[in-house]
Amino acid sequence: MNVVMQDSVSDKLDVVLKAIGQVIVGQRDPLEKMLIAMLCNGHVLLEGVPGIAKTMMVNTLAQALSAQFSRIQFTPDLLPGDLVGTQIYRHETGAFETHRGPIFANVVLADEINRSPAKVQSALLEAMQERQVTLGGHTHKLPKPFMVLATQNPIEQEGTYSLPEAQIDRFMFKLLIEYPTHEEEHEIMRRVARTEPVTTVDPVATLDDVLTMRRTLDAVHLDEKIELYVLRLVAATRNPAACGLDELDPFIRFGASPRASIYLALAARGHALMRRRDYVVPDDVKAMLHDVVRHRIAISYRAEAEGLNSDSLLDRIVERVPISDVGQSDEKKLPVRPTNDVALH
Repeated sequence: MNVVMQDSVSDKLDVVLKAIGQVIVGQRDPLEKMLIAMLCNGHVLLEGVPGIAKTMMVNTLAQALSAQFSRIQFTPDLLPGDLVGTQIYRHETGAFETHRGPIFANVVLADEINRSPAKVQSALLEAMQERQVTLGGHTHKLPKPFMVLATQNPIEQEGTYSLPEAQIDRFMFKLLIEYPTHEEEHEIMRRVARTEPVTTVDPVATLDDVLTMRRTLDAVHLDEKIELYVLRLVAATRNPAACGLDELDPFIRFGASPRASIYLALAARGHALMRRRDYVVPDDVKAMLHDVVRHRIAISYRAEAEGLNSDSLLDRIVERVPISDVGQSDEKKLPVRPTNDVALH
């Protein structure tokens, strides 16, 4: 990769995060990963208690990237047409006119996604996977870039629908939004406890910048040793016993799909780029593993009874799965950077 181009992209990402920080206090880790998902052409599921600024984070991200933002409040009476649009008959012309729904935006916030029934989820699934919608038998492409960030509340389940596994698997990340620290909440109070708090930021990047950064991401070198490490980690979620993790076998009903391997490799590249590297190291993979895989593992009733969740199982997998056949001590030697400064992929 051209070093100047890499530095330029890394600088741009830092500028975007700094701009978002004018409104959002803290939350650096989820904001970084939302940016990584945008670079990787992925979608994000955000889980956190109400009032923790999930909606504001998404809106501010869109503002900083000069992206068209759309918020859809998912409710039990929402219809697919409310999401994707519909066709309206015009008496004057005797023809149907296509009315596009709020899904036609660059950054779409699906607020409380688990409050709508299956037909709405099916319409959203087509948009997320195919990046297109069908209206009146005609296919309409969604804008580029296109990204869905969905929120759900982990504590209130009344009036909610379980998301289909096929849809959950389409989300590149599931990010857990935590409470702010004491110092961060103090700063939030200072900024927001006023009649007109600052809720907007000036754009510091364009959609063309996003597309350029995606091309740069593809040039980040992913050594074969790292690829095999990714595959070993994902394989350990499917058949722990075959990977020397017999004790985990009773706790996992089924493991991660091949999308986990694809997204983990992509996310590791994004993490490396955020750290100003044009090559991936094992720590990049470890940093992204939980967010990519936690929602792709189905744990058993026994795991729930023993107080285990997918994150705790992934902790054990990271501890036990070797980085390579040369051993953990060689971690810093991996991968070998291309000598001609051009990424091989």
